[in-house]
Amino acid sequence: VLLVRNRKEFRALGSKCPHYGAPLSKGVLRGERLRCPWHGACFNIRTGDIEEYPALDCISCFKVTVEDGKVFITAKKKVLTLPAVTEHRQCLGLRVTRAFSIFLQDLESSLRVKDTSRRCLHNKNTVLLLGGGVAALVCAETLRQEGFTGRIIMATNEKHVPYDKSKLSKEMNLKAEDIYLRKPEFLEARGIEFWTEKEAVSVDFQKQEVHFMDGSSQKYHQLLIATGSHSGLLKVPGADLQNIHTLQTPEESSKILEVATGKNLVIVGASFIDKSQASRLPVPARDTNGTSLQPGAAAELPDWVLAGPFQMLQNKGVKFHMKTELCELKGKDGKVTEAVLANGKNLPADVVVVGIGSTPNSVFLKGTSIARDDKGAILVNLHMQTNIPNVFAAGDVVTFPVALLDGDSSSIRHQQVAEAHGHCAALNMLKRRKELHTVPYFWTTLLGKSIRYAGCGKGYTDTVVKGSLEQQKFLIFYIRDGHVTAAASLNCDPMVSLIAEVLYLGKQISKEEAE
Repeated sequence: VLLVRNRKEFRALGSKCPHYGAPLSKGVLRGERLRCPWHGACFNIRTGDIEEYPALDCISCFKVTVEDGKVFITAKKKVLTLPAVTEHRQCLGLRVTRAFSIFLQDLESSLRVKDTSRRCLHNKNTVLLLGGGVAALVCAETLRQEGFTGRIIMATNEKHVPYDKSKLSKEMNLKAEDIYLRKPEFLEARGIEFWTEKEAVSVDFQKQEVHFMDGSSQKYHQLLIATGSHSGLLKVPGADLQNIHTLQTPEESSKILEVATGKNLVIVGASFIDKSQASRLPVPARDTNGTSLQPGAAAELPDWVLAGPFQMLQNKGVKFHMKTELCELKGKDGKVTEAVLANGKNLPADVVVVGIGSTPNSVFLKGTSIARDDKGAILVNLHMQTNIPNVFAAGDVVTFPVALLDGDSSSIRHQQVAEAHGHCAALNMLKRRKELHTVPYFWTTLLGKSIRYAGCGKGYTDTVVKGSLEQQKFLIFYIRDGHVTAAASLNCDPMVSLIAEVLYLGKQISKEEAE
């Protein structure tokens, strides 16, 4: 249990974040809002309710009474307590609350699932959610939590219920069922229909009807398009050879692990996902020829990247070929054997994994009147509404106004952002007139080191680095127009969560304050 003192009031809460079990005692407290130190999820300390993602569930609350200067917590099971010790630290106007020594035996879980309404057959309204990821999932759950009793259908071309895609590059030996965010019975109990392997091929916005690959169709009253994005495809000679993979599904993750063990592996791309994947592959695959290629002429990388993740992987035998591109893949008997680079180098390649960005899954909307940008992303406003009445969009498939970019639109393809989109869309389907208000938060781990990123650093012109690049423990501020718009850290929790909360509150951090 976590005991929190906010001014003169005490609150007792579940001590672990429902997302990945982070200790909330090391989080960031501001007023009645507690932010997770690892991934930025936020909880109301009065109610335990989730206020910011990526966690899907709330935390438990316990009754607190104060008598004769002593604090008592009432729980459902036997409790063993020791005196609580609280340390407060001021930083950037926020309070970081640490070190609560409350020990319990056999106490109920920190997690609390929010109450929901149920399906009522008298309510004939149908909400159709295209997509099986977190944006559609959170939209469906929020509708039920907010009292919607009509029909909810989630339709996806995937084989599975929503799962934790961030683990595909980190725990590649897991089965799909091991990373389900919600079990099928959870959705069924809440009257959420889930249609697998159901790909949308067209939408008739006038008739409010979606047509699917199998020839069926479905009418809707309100529609959410949350079809996500797909990995970019190689456009070089030899791209059709065998043993060339992308990483988008549990099956692909397991397959890569199987075929890469003891082989020469080439990873095309240098994103965090690619680096995370390189760190999780079996040692024989990395030590023989783990190589990451930038798909085009690379920009100069910030010092923190070179000193951090890249150096960590190089120390494990991963070789990087930057500022070059892949020209051709050669093969034998239909299988890839060699990667040819623009700089003239030839790399042995038994297996190739491609991670060169992503493209919105919106081709089925071609020829319709829905507004999209030149890359195919659907344009939405701060209510997640498209230009078509009763049609909303969320997640990787959209471009949306970003407060940290002064309202300019951008696509930010992270799990936490997609969940915030789904929540906002659901509220506006219910006519709540809720504007999106979130700070993008990205995370990963690499060889035991935690990497966090919050905000939006697009267009930054300067950086401020705190800590030690050499010791691989530091915090970097991204500066635009004299103010911090994003921060990244390596092994320096909970500082990025602290900065995320400052940005969420609309406060500005000047370059001088960052220094």
